[in-house]
Amino acid sequence: MKRIAIIGGSGIYDLDILNNPQERSIETEYGTAKVKMGLYEGQEVVFLARHGKGHALPPHKINYRANIAALKKLGVERIIGTTSVGGISAKLRPGDFVLLDQFIDFTKNRTYTFYDDAVHVDMTRPYCPEIRKTVMMAAEMLKVKVHEKGTYVCTEGPRLETSAEIKMFASLGGDVIGMTNVPECILAREAEICYGAIALVANPAAGFTDKISYQDIVEMTKSGGETLKSLLTKSISLMPEERRCACKDALKGAHFGELFTK
Repeated sequence: MKRIAIIGGSGIYDLDILNNPQERSIETEYGTAKVKMGLYEGQEVVFLARHGKGHALPPHKINYRANIAALKKLGVERIIGTTSVGGISAKLRPGDFVLLDQFIDFTKNRTYTFYDDAVHVDMTRPYCPEIRKTVMMAAEMLKVKVHEKGTYVCTEGPRLETSAEIKMFASLGGDVIGMTNVPECILAREAEICYGAIALVANPAAGFTDKISYQDIVEMTKSGGETLKSLLTKSISLMPEERRCACKDALKGAHFGELFTK
């Protein structure tokens, strides 16, 4: 049975569809990650709450390396991450779902790699095409509107952005903004785990509204939570048994230091 992991962001703190769920603490060289494991339609599924119990961890305090290393240790081959975002693109409204296909990184103080020895992993297509295809199939079957593409701008946080920053991000081609997808997406690629991400637009970004209310963000995240869970579970059911994408071979040819010394 191939293991699939769901990383829940804001508003997705549990996955209550698992049979015989077991909570485990997974020790890694980077720290400990807490997960819940169980079966869904015969498939082994791992759930990890990105922000921890009670949303205890802000984005800049999350131990991304421990999370991804723990999933790798458990034999996870695919990850679907969820994330709550602000909308930059005029075509997006609160409550919309976006299937991310690119990111722009504006974080500053994070650890972005498992390697410090010249591993240059390819991120041309940062999100797994097989997962993206599967999520879109699930959305069509459930009749859930999902924007098929979206560029995610990742900022350091925990503060929200200024309207001038949002204007700049929009000029660079950003569609949504959040604080968690980097380095999570990068580390998954380094671990040769397929990674896809579904974003829920919780609010208009700064400059599209006079003031951003955190309470409004929480309420929108809650209201879209059940639909998001349905999209996740349907995607799990439709996921191909065998991986045929390039994600599983991401480290082949990435060790450039070794190549130069030969």
